[in-house]
Amino acid sequence: MPSSNPKIVVIGGGTGSFTLLSALKNYTKNITAIVNMADDGGSTGVLRDELGVLPPGDVRQCLVALSEYPKIRELFNYRFEEGGLSGHSFGNLFLTALEKMTGNFAIAVEEASKVLDIVGRVEPVTLDKVTLVMQGSSGNVTRGEFQIGQANFGAEIRPEMLLDPVPSLNPKARQAILEADAVVIAPGNIYGSLAPTLIVPGMSEVLNQTKAKKMYVCNLVTKPGQTDGFNVNDFAQEIERFGSFSLDYVFYNDSNPDPSLLERYAKNEEYWVGKGDSTGGYELVTGEFMSNVFVASNSSVTDPIAASRTLIRHDSEKIALAIVTQVERQE
Repeated sequence: MPSSNPKIVVIGGGTGSFTLLSALKNYTKNITAIVNMADDGGSTGVLRDELGVLPPGDVRQCLVALSEYPKIRELFNYRFEEGGLSGHSFGNLFLTALEKMTGNFAIAVEEASKVLDIVGRVEPVTLDKVTLVMQGSSGNVTRGEFQIGQANFGAEIRPEMLLDPVPSLNPKARQAILEADAVVIAPGNIYGSLAPTLIVPGMSEVLNQTKAKKMYVCNLVTKPGQTDGFNVNDFAQEIERFGSFSLDYVFYNDSNPDPSLLERYAKNEEYWVGKGDSTGGYELVTGEFMSNVFVASNSSVTDPIAASRTLIRHDSEKIALAIVTQVERQE
């Protein structure tokens, strides 16, 4: 069992970061979650538009993942189903209220961290208000993370991404990366969730400057219209392209789900990510990293949005153990 309590930074947002953080906290207390701040969909998008706040959704998920109190975690994930608050989670409203009260989102996150009694800390990648912008090779422009997440790229494969206006890297996020033993890029939507963290000015420089090992946990399935036909090396290349750095390790699941589940995904044009030819300069770490089929509860205290998300998930404990073991091998 790993016991060195390594300093690990997880970069990403949403379900991918939630999965890793939920288990990593059992292996080390030195965790920093660096979170995407371009989210503009769902409850987060409404709060951004109506109240002018920074997006709370991905931050909330990371805080919940690192919390030690199940009931408080359920409370922060509780989503109202009726009335004027329909669609909003309590955690999003709580962070929004703290930001309005303090006038500072960073302080709001710190206060919420105390309430949730989290392991480690959560840092927004930037404290500037930004919009994600995609520029295709033909000159087409798509604005907004939600719109980009829903887009079919067609021939506009591997598009350029930028943030408007140009933001600054959160100094606390930068310092965490410099002090880390490992920096882990979480699985997630390459263009809608991961790119907005990697393209923040200053991120590339600090990723190349740090002595930390750079790791990426590859997605399990492709996204229709965006990563069709991608294998593990294609995903890794996109991570390296956006961050302008070289990965040291890529974690790839080599176990297969039940064929009936693959058929269900295929109906939505989502396919299992193949191994392909590993032509990158990184070391490919393989293992049975897939969890059993995830079935969302219909309980009112759980997040009903989870029901529409992927049924194929990483096994959080197995991937966390693999990451920490790999870090300790370098010491």
